[in-house]
Amino acid sequence: MQFIAHEYQQQVIRHIVGHPGCGIFLGMGLGKTSITLAAVQELMYDRFEVQKVLIIAPKMVAESTWEAEAKKWDDFRHLRFARVLGTKARRIEALAQDADIYLINRENVVWLTEYYRNRLPFDMLIIDESTSFKDAGTKRWRALKKCRGCFSRAVLLTGTPSPNSLIDLWPQLYLVDGGERLGRTLTEYRSRYFLPDKRSGMVVYSYKLRDKAAEDEIYRRISDICISLDPPKTRAPAKVIVHSVPLGPKARRVYESIKKEFVAEVEGREITALSAAAVSNKLQQAANGAIYDGEGRTAVIGEEKITAMRQVMEDFPGPYLVFYHYRSDLDRLMQAFPEAEKIEGPETVDRWNHGEIPMLLAHPASAGYGLNLQQGGHEILWYGLTWSLEQWQQANARLDRQGQQRGVHIHVILGKDTIDEKIYRALQSKRKGQDAMLEAVRAEIGGRL
Repeated sequence: MQFIAHEYQQQVIRHIVGHPGCGIFLGMGLGKTSITLAAVQELMYDRFEVQKVLIIAPKMVAESTWEAEAKKWDDFRHLRFARVLGTKARRIEALAQDADIYLINRENVVWLTEYYRNRLPFDMLIIDESTSFKDAGTKRWRALKKCRGCFSRAVLLTGTPSPNSLIDLWPQLYLVDGGERLGRTLTEYRSRYFLPDKRSGMVVYSYKLRDKAAEDEIYRRISDICISLDPPKTRAPAKVIVHSVPLGPKARRVYESIKKEFVAEVEGREITALSAAAVSNKLQQAANGAIYDGEGRTAVIGEEKITAMRQVMEDFPGPYLVFYHYRSDLDRLMQAFPEAEKIEGPETVDRWNHGEIPMLLAHPASAGYGLNLQQGGHEILWYGLTWSLEQWQQANARLDRQGQQRGVHIHVILGKDTIDEKIYRALQSKRKGQDAMLEAVRAEIGGRL
């Protein structure tokens, strides 16, 4: 099958080819992978400007998505891939292959730079889900910074370039232009466009924009190399369906005890929560029907959500992509639904897309990025929610994306009168992460922590 790019895709391809360094900030499911492959194809085999490409991606994306996308189109099938994954011996063997594109997961970036002593033999860098490099304090970011000069071309790919705040932009853009647009250091960037927000004494925990003019200036400075497009809508948006589930007596007793006393007794074991984050976790666990004690053992306190799942599946035939939050959720889902499979790697993805898996279980932090799952189904179910707006959006985009032939339903099972409802409201109001969690927990427990 020939790859025929939409007009907006052609525009992005021209942008990548025309800019040695660029940021491609396209919404989820709009074809970033195929767009980038088309640009690589042109740069490598039409213009002869690129010889070896390094793609850094989430592990499961590096394992399956890029090669699967290339095989789908006749235009890209000749591209040779080497997967720098697995054991050290396998990674070294992959690097020795004669390939066009080398795929590595972000966790092995430090190893890669040390292996080559910061002299990477690649002339084009592509960072898939570039928000993995939004923190300039991480080892992976510092390692890649040292090697930035090895690349004549660099491309950032993400649908959420600033998931927490515009502070997240600087580390990503630095890997493209070395600080030319937003400042040579993070301190310079902060002092120019931001003011301290939350702090304790001299320690600043977060920053806020100075004003609207500062925000506009940031966008203006990066507008020549960053592109973000909204293509014409070709199908109806996904429909979110909320299923409110009352807790059973045992789960409610445990929930209220944690909420009021920060402690509960379950099966003779004491469960405590001594911080806002701990309270949030314990309340979410209780709402899901199983809670961990201090030694990491699981106590089941309710089956209400699983019962609700069965009803949803009767009303809306699958297959289902189910997102869970805790390991105890996964174990109980596997037990309740023997036909379910946990997403493991490219083989699982392939079988799902061929309609061989009726229920696919995934965690939004690991499987919510970059995987093309739209061929396998159109029903998503959230058994346990995440506080992360980015994870929520990215996970839903595994099915709600270009190439989906049916209307997508996103089923959200909420424990009635629990913290689930506050998490969902935070996501709908596009509140982000830690701040939303802290505010919700303080409201839930009356500000006693």
